[in-house]
Amino acid sequence: MTLMTMIVKMASGLEKTCAIFFLTLLFALPLGMIIALMRGSKFKPVSAAAGFVISVLRGTPLMLQLIAVTYGPYYLFGVSVSRNKLIPVVVAFAINYAAYFAEIYRSGIESMSVGQYEAAQVLGYSKVQTFFKIIFPQVIRRILPSMTNEIVTLVKDTSMAFTVSYQEMFTIGKQIANSETSFIPFLVAGVFYYVFNAIVSFVMRRVEKRMSYYSI
Repeated sequence: MTLMTMIVKMASGLEKTCAIFFLTLLFALPLGMIIALMRGSKFKPVSAAAGFVISVLRGTPLMLQLIAVTYGPYYLFGVSVSRNKLIPVVVAFAINYAAYFAEIYRSGIESMSVGQYEAAQVLGYSKVQTFFKIIFPQVIRRILPSMTNEIVTLVKDTSMAFTVSYQEMFTIGKQIANSETSFIPFLVAGVFYYVFNAIVSFVMRRVEKRMSYYSI
């Protein structure tokens, strides 16, 4: 198999890699905020439950979570999800990354001074208005570097979908490498991931510059 043929075949799996990446962000970012708000709740049972969920998701391997979400329903309820593995893959990635995003959100929220909440209250803002109009924009600006690190990691972690035989780019590269007894497909995969990460890093830097007016 020629190098160009390898690249074309692996590029066919890039669409599925991108699907995992973008769908994970779509669901994990808002879910992480919900978990962060639950974690910071003054109602102890809610806070404790959120803390436990974060602890489990961060304390167990993503690979194990992929296997559990993909095959767990079959062993527990006799329901097979093998026809469309994108769904369990995205679910596993989303809940895993939501736990990490939740801690990043929480650190950003807790870094805000109490004085800003008090000033907003004096000006007549409600708690919801204070959070979304004053606190949240500053939190986003402060956590962007940490978010960028997690998002870059997500690009590389998409390769773990091979665990459940989902045909994304790395899985295809691994199959070609086995059939051709060659290390070249792994090098090609490395280039794909590097370029993907370079694009993500560039976009995140642009976002940071656009939000720099929130610097205090």
